[in-house]
Amino acid sequence: MSIVNSFQNIFRVAELKSRIVFTLALLAVYRIGAHIPTPGINGEELSKFLMEKGGALMGFFDMFSGGALSRATIFALGIMPYISASIILQLLTIVIPTLGRLAKEGESGRKKIIQYTRYGTVVISLIQSMGIAVGIESMSQGAFVQNPGWSFRLLTMITMTSGTAFLMWLGEQITERGIGNGISLIIFAGIVARFPNAVVGSISLVRAGELHILLMLFVVVMMLAVIGIIVYMERGQRKIPVQYAKRVVGRKVYGGQNTHLPLKINSAGVIPPIFASSIIMFPATIAGFIAIPWVQALSRQLAPGTVVYTMLYIGMIFFFCYFYTSIIFNPVDIADNLKKHGGFVPGVRPGQKTSDYLFHVLSRITFGGAVYLAAVCIMPDILQRYFNVPFYFGGTSILIVVGVGLDTMSQIESHMVTRSYEGFLKKGRIRGRKS
Repeated sequence: MSIVNSFQNIFRVAELKSRIVFTLALLAVYRIGAHIPTPGINGEELSKFLMEKGGALMGFFDMFSGGALSRATIFALGIMPYISASIILQLLTIVIPTLGRLAKEGESGRKKIIQYTRYGTVVISLIQSMGIAVGIESMSQGAFVQNPGWSFRLLTMITMTSGTAFLMWLGEQITERGIGNGISLIIFAGIVARFPNAVVGSISLVRAGELHILLMLFVVVMMLAVIGIIVYMERGQRKIPVQYAKRVVGRKVYGGQNTHLPLKINSAGVIPPIFASSIIMFPATIAGFIAIPWVQALSRQLAPGTVVYTMLYIGMIFFFCYFYTSIIFNPVDIADNLKKHGGFVPGVRPGQKTSDYLFHVLSRITFGGAVYLAAVCIMPDILQRYFNVPFYFGGTSILIVVGVGLDTMSQIESHMVTRSYEGFLKKGRIRGRKS
């Protein structure tokens, strides 16, 4: 009953209500646009061909575009070019000192980095859309493209690049004027939109006798167990005790209290799987349409479920877990701030020793978080490939849905608590990622 009251309280906060309605409206615009075909392409026939030709890899990439890629709609590229541009910019901030200093300049530097990311998104979108246009022309033989040639290629490039730019704008508007992270919610909406079809398909298989009811129940239990593990791990923290020394200023005594420094087990959130997927999927998808034997063989090796793909995917997840955690959490800065304010970790000397201790603890828990992310992401592929268990939603998609859901609910919770309304949990609050 308290859950019902909590949802009722959402609509009693005028600002929160308007933010949620605004977010839902923009997500509805995204889903409508995902069904608008790119001019000059026979979307229905192309969708059938791509799903047969691309197989698991195409289905995996199509998940992030909400089905828009297989239908070659105006949102075919989805939001992945923006994510790719973000990866490149974040890597360049470490390699190029000028960008590194720019990233530390506060709000002005952040705006400049976002501006560069937008430019990079447009460039990547133009390259990818050109590859799609040429690929469709080469494999269609007139079946999918009405008027092949440079006019078709330029129109496809302009249409798909504009679609990605519009999605980027939608995501930024949701982040600023809505609720939750706009880019993550767009990916979330694309994944959730496929859920009804998966449910109907599963029921049809059970009725046709192709899928045993007990196996279907096992899949449901497995999904619920994975969701429970994800929620538990996403809320897991390592609390570093911090004590502040007493300071006497005049007649007043400051400090002396004991607190803790929370280090999340999975500080990077869903960023590592998304980044790893965006790097692997698109080159492999394009390679699948190039009629060269060794390129075709490489594309098959990079398909989800293969040993090469699994090892590469796990390696990239570990890399981005450590990389992204190092960006959002700097042990040296934390140790310096503690020292300036009279804080220290009991049993550890302030300064360099505290920094080394925090780095050691963070490295250990990040390793655990990376193992958890990799296990959740590859488990469905292993179940499908080696045990023939029809796990319809991949671990990456479940991780994104649950992670983004927790983040969004934590923001809603914050709005309600700050206005003296009871949140969703009486004991404790929903903690989202702080990245």
